[in-house]
Amino acid sequence: MDSLIQYSGIVASVWIVVGIYVTSLFYPNFSHSKQFCSELGAFGSPTQKLSPIINNYPLGLLFVLFGCYLVANFPTHIPTVFIGLMAIIHGLCTWVCGYFPMDADPYTKNPSRSCLIHSWSGMFMLLSFVIAPAIVIFSSYYSMPIRLISLICIIGCFYFAYRLKLAFKAETVPGTHQRLSYGFQILWLFVYSFFVVA
Repeated sequence: MDSLIQYSGIVASVWIVVGIYVTSLFYPNFSHSKQFCSELGAFGSPTQKLSPIINNYPLGLLFVLFGCYLVANFPTHIPTVFIGLMAIIHGLCTWVCGYFPMDADPYTKNPSRSCLIHSWSGMFMLLSFVIAPAIVIFSSYYSMPIRLISLICIIGCFYFAYRLKLAFKAETVPGTHQRLSYGFQILWLFVYSFFVVA
């Protein structure tokens, strides 16, 4: 069982890409460039019930399992324990985002309580996978290549988060920048997971 859990970070990195694509097939005319990933599970969407089943709930489990693996297998290395805790937080927030859908209109001036919870949870997801690679960067325990990759992923995440803000304001292609911003976080998880299990 442990041998399977240690690969949960890698599996999650692949699952999220495949899961979002598969779910979008059941959402007529879904635009990956103009729409947020969370719109697949938004109130009233054709995939409101399907999206969390394919994406949030299994992904949350994978993140939590990987975090628990790190905590259990590196108990004396505090930086890795904290990275494990960040993965667990990321997983828990993924569940919350699935259980509390966003509003159908991301530009609504009066978001619902569910949408506010979804948004705050999404912010904690973002922070957890910024803190985790930042820990790697400043820990001499890790090799220079993984520390450099962590730095690049944080820069990429913030750059496209900034582009996302501009695109959202201009109502152009926020979906593209959201996927690229989060994509750098998932890339970090994928590379870090390989480092840990190697």
